[in-house]
Amino acid sequence: MTFLAGVLLFIAALLGGTLNSVAGGGSFITVPSLIFAGVLPIQANTTSTVALWPGSVASITAYRRELEKLNRVVILALGVTSLVGGVLGAILLLSTSQSTFLYLLPYLMLVATLLFAFSPRITAWLRKRSANADSISIEYTLGIPDRASTISRSSLIAISFIQLIIAVYGGYFGGGIGIMILASLGIMGMENIHEMNGMKTVLQTSINGVAVITFILARAVVWLPALVMIAGAIVGGYGGAFFARKLDARVIRVFVILVGTSMTIYFFLRSIGIV
Repeated sequence: MTFLAGVLLFIAALLGGTLNSVAGGGSFITVPSLIFAGVLPIQANTTSTVALWPGSVASITAYRRELEKLNRVVILALGVTSLVGGVLGAILLLSTSQSTFLYLLPYLMLVATLLFAFSPRITAWLRKRSANADSISIEYTLGIPDRASTISRSSLIAISFIQLIIAVYGGYFGGGIGIMILASLGIMGMENIHEMNGMKTVLQTSINGVAVITFILARAVVWLPALVMIAGAIVGGYGGAFFARKLDARVIRVFVILVGTSMTIYFFLRSIGIV
């Protein structure tokens, strides 16, 4: 890796970490940047996951109060399926050839870009959901009587299966899994958007965490770029976000969508040999 490539990867990770802390979509920048720097497509994806994961771990502490209110049975069920799915997705990625992943990349980025673009509508729908739902409830008290939470058995089974599918996708690529998880939690019947975000953060971090461990054990991480990008992502996540929050959120969203769209088009053209 040349000095110039290292500087560019640091800047890409700084932007990626900043975007992840305020809006999401950091992988739209980090994965293509690694490929442009000469890293093989699959290793670019694994290295990007490793680089951006520490920031997501730190964000869990922000939802500590919300997580204390959640049903532990639900957390355990979805946590286990997230871990299993994350490992399966990571193994599936490592079993994919470089050419196949490069062919799939534009489709994966298209899905992630569309999810990001329509996430405000999905979130707005979740906020407006009615709290009236008929269910046979499972009750699990967290030690504080007024914090007992309920969910139907059928909903728990269904949402665990959905979460398993999301986790496999997350371990394989991961773009857009945050909004996928939020939507599935809304289907399950969760209403409080802050508690949903807390649950989403835990599940997303779990998925990426086991994927990171799998990638490291498989020696699928290019460590010099990864270390450079971890530093950039930390700076972006903790410092860059301060300045990003001063910008209009719509400007940031438009920027992320434009980047995602541009990278999707580029890799579509690359997959058919035009560029």
